[in-house]
Amino acid sequence: MAEISASLVKSLRDKTSAGMMDCKKALTETGGDIEAAVDWLRKKGLSAAAKRSGRVASEGLIGIAVEGGRGAVVEVNSETDFVARNTLFREFVAGVAALARTVGGDIEALKASLWPGSGRTVGDEVTHLAATIGENITLRRVAVVGAANGLVASYVHSAAAPGLGRIGVLVALEAEKDGAALADLGKKLAMHVAAANPIAISRQDLPADALDRERDVLVEQARGSGKPEAVIQKMVEGRLGKFYEEVCLLEQAFVMDPQTKVSALLEVAGKELGAPVRIASFVRFALGEGLEKAQEDASDA
Repeated sequence: MAEISASLVKSLRDKTSAGMMDCKKALTETGGDIEAAVDWLRKKGLSAAAKRSGRVASEGLIGIAVEGGRGAVVEVNSETDFVARNTLFREFVAGVAALARTVGGDIEALKASLWPGSGRTVGDEVTHLAATIGENITLRRVAVVGAANGLVASYVHSAAAPGLGRIGVLVALEAEKDGAALADLGKKLAMHVAAANPIAISRQDLPADALDRERDVLVEQARGSGKPEAVIQKMVEGRLGKFYEEVCLLEQAFVMDPQTKVSALLEVAGKELGAPVRIASFVRFALGEGLEKAQEDASDA
């Protein structure tokens, strides 16, 4: 029997986009004949993922896994929302989220991790799942948050199953005292983040490019008034205050009580708990955000 080298497996994988273990098996079955192995994979339906890889995958599910002071959120995309109801797909998303909680927030490290019970990597499992389901599947992104003292709260909007939905939020709260009250606060804050979509905890954390972009827009708007430059700068600073209230979590009006800012909510919670409460980090994934939506094509009918 011909020796199945790693380079031969890689060559077949490059030609077919099939999983590494599937390529090795195909080469073993065909005595190392790469063209025969291509046909073997095609017959098994395992090379079809290559043909699907160009299609836009903007549907799918957000998955969340939380345990104690650490939580992970992942986005796994498919071409149609029908796949989000597929049991295999749901189990994969939930499994990837659970694995990410241990591996961390590096997408490449996650893809290189072993998928339990298969002998394949997570990246290879994605390809295998795509071939099984018949759609382009992509593991798009991952984030992990943690709280050294406190907890990580989560919320899933439009939930398809526990921990799976179209919007997923994690909020890490630092506090010396734990318990039901802190967990309830975390849940409410996660729901707020899902609805209000802040981009930073405070104005100090705001990305410089986001602030510069907003400032440029406000300057151009103010200059339309014809006022002197010194007055324009004051106008801009005043309008930036409104911008901070819209995008900075601590300055947003709490969605469940619009008369109260999130910062004030934390102050009250700290007094009730007998210890300060601080938002250490948060992450919000909305399914398909930033992706081109698939368009209907009459030629595909």
